[in-house]
Formats: sequence, C-alpha cells, structure tokens
Amino acid sequence: MGIPRPHDHLDESQFFIAVRRLADNLTYGTDVSPFLGAGVDYAQSRLYQDGDPVKSMDWRVTARTGRYHVKEYEAPKQMPIYMVMDTSASMCVSSIPMSKYAWAVQIAAGLALVALRRMSPVGLMGCGERELHVRPTLSKHVVMRWTHQLRHYDLTEATSLSATLRTLPVVLRERSLVMVLSDMHDQDSVGAIRRLAQEHDCIALMFQDPAERGRIGGGVFRAREAESGHRFTAHGRRRWLAADPYTKDLVRAGVDCLTLRTDQPFLGRLRNFLKHRDVLGRCRL
Repeated sequence: MGIPRPHDHLDESQFFIAVRRLADNLTYGTDVSPFLGAGVDYAQSRLYQDGDPVKSMDWRVTARTGRYHVKEYEAPKQMPIYMVMDTSASMCVSSIPMSKYAWAVQIAAGLALVALRRMSPVGLMGCGERELHVRPTLSKHVVMRWTHQLRHYDLTEATSLSATLRTLPVVLRERSLVMVLSDMHDQDSVGAIRRLAQEHDCIALMFQDPAERGRIGGGVFRAREAESGHRFTAHGRRRWLAADPYTKDLVRAGVDCLTLRTDQPFLGRLRNFLKHRDVLGRCRL
C-alpha cells in the first residue's frame, strides 16, 4: 500500500463545518422502535389489565366500546448503528472533482452526528486493507476521530467488503442497524448483505460515478474492472455497466437501498429516503 492522503480539498475545520451542515439538513428516520412502552408517540390502545396505571386510560376508546382500554406509546430505543465503509481503490477513482469516496465519507459522518443527537451509539467497520474497526460509541470525539481517518485513501487498496460483512454477525452483540456505503463492485457482497438482513436492519447506500454509466464520449477501448476482474470492450456512447445491477436482489431480501450519483444533488433524495424508508420498506430511485 502507498501513503494514504486526503481525498478532498477541505481542511479539518472546513470538513467539520460541511459535515455539521449536512447533519443539520438530514431528517433521520431510520431508528424507529419496534417495542411498546412508556414514550412520547402514541402507538395503540389495548384492553386494561390489572396493575395498569389509571393515567394511561384511553377514555375515548373506553366510552366507545364499553370496555376499559389503556394507551400504549412507542418506547425510545437506542439501536446501535454500524457504518460499513468501503475504502477500496474503486471508490476513490473519479471522473469529476468529488469522488464516490469523498461523498461517502461526508455522508457517513453526517449520519453519525445525527445518530449521536438521537443518543444512538455509532460504530465503524472499514472494508479495505486498513484496520478500521470502532465499536458503537456515544462519544462525538471518537466519531470525529475515525471520520478524519476515513478521509485518507490509497489507490492500491483492495476491497474486503464481502468478507467483512460475513464476519460482522460475530461482532454484533444485539440487533443493530447496518449501513453499507459502497459502489458494490464486490459482487459477493450482495449475498453477504442479504444474509445479514435476516437478523439485522440493513441499508445499502450505493455510489456511482457518471463514467460508470458509460456514454462519456470517448472512443473504443478495452477495460478490466479492478475488483471483480470482469473484462469488456466498449465505446464511449454505450453503457457498459448496469445502472443498478443489485437493487432488485437487495429489495427482495428486505434491504432498503438507494443509488447516489456523484454528479447529481443527493441531499433531497437521501433525506426523503431516510424519512420514509421505514414506511415504504423498498428502494427509492
């Protein structure tokens, strides 16, 4: 491996301002509690049982049905969140000023800050050749430290996304929210995410450079995809990679996924996705 270096033009203070602005603009809707109890948001009413507090009585339902009912509220839940970050070389190669990797780091940091505001511990699992593993924490200092570590990249770094996802269940001590940020060039990662989704809540944020969609106006060329080894011959006016090759497989497995193109504004789509994913439970394209 070479010497890692920052993959954006921002200094430390500018980067923090950008991340904080992103966090302020995101509506975080991914940590809905499936448990009922004392809380703020009304969930349902049920029949009264001996020992239930009188202050919880639902007098409207009681009057309508003639049977005593009590209100139940959604209990707040601190669900651990793991950011699974693809740090491989394919994330860093870019045809425009901001790479997939630079956007992914900022989004991961912004989501982590919002999660901390909701008192949800955040951890990190890097998927490259570097040793990046931080268990979920509520410390903003720790989160910003690993965020600045992520800003550095290496154009020779291979991916370990699928291998990391296969071993992640051993690390997760309880049901968690796993957010995968990757360009999904590791084809085996799809199956690993599907297996992980059987026990945990999973989100896949897939990043795509405009050059990966083809039609960039170049001549005929031969190429090999660095991580998968796939070889192909193409020309600049033809799309040589599928736009969203794994979306359907992930959605069938109950994984919410969103493709973010680096040449398009993403904030509105990401905010809407995070706000409604728990209701829709499907991909938003």
